[in-house]
Amino acid sequence: MESHIQKAIEELRGGNVVLIYDADGREEETDLVVASQFITPDKVRTMRKDGGGLIFMMVHSDVWKKFKLPFLTDVYTDNWEKYPVFKALVPNDIPYDTKSSFSLTINHRKTFTGITDVDRAMTMKEFARVAAEAFELHDGHALDMFGQEFRSPGHVPICSASTNVLENRFGHTELSVALMTMADLIPVATGCEMMADGGYALSKEEAMAYAEEHGYVYLEGREIVEAWRKWSE
Repeated sequence: MESHIQKAIEELRGGNVVLIYDADGREEETDLVVASQFITPDKVRTMRKDGGGLIFMMVHSDVWKKFKLPFLTDVYTDNWEKYPVFKALVPNDIPYDTKSSFSLTINHRKTFTGITDVDRAMTMKEFARVAAEAFELHDGHALDMFGQEFRSPGHVPICSASTNVLENRFGHTELSVALMTMADLIPVATGCEMMADGGYALSKEEAMAYAEEHGYVYLEGREIVEAWRKWSE
């Protein structure tokens, strides 16, 4: 299993895609994942064509805290009085989780519409660059830089990992940022759920077959959790 994780780390460091399945009994979905610092329009196209789900970024808590990014659920709760619709839509019945990881949606200020493969790749790659630079800045300066580079709303959703990675939540967001951290990469990942033609998520077996056909590493969440716990000791 350790060699399997190491192979995935090497692939990510090389700018390549890996497949991550969360867990039986959870979403039971496989995501195409790549380090955002290596995202390209071609990789966005692969996700769009072969994945078919939402193309989004997953960020480590150190990143979203630096940029003061909120969880959308907290924005809704804090604004119930002004916008009652937020209270009506409270996400208290998610069947596989306790809280949504979604934060803001962004576009880089140099994009046009923001939705093209070129525009989304620019937004995600530049976000990873700015995140890396932000670690060297005071929080206020980091926020200023973030605002200078990006606008919101946009076409790239951000999902924020829980503060204690892989302790309380085991979603693709946490699994992906854990892999980025173990690979010593900027802890920002780009992902896309893999959908099937029948209207549902691609099955685990079909995802494994796709990975074998394209030479991608396929990981199950439990492998990442085990490796992370050993790495964190």
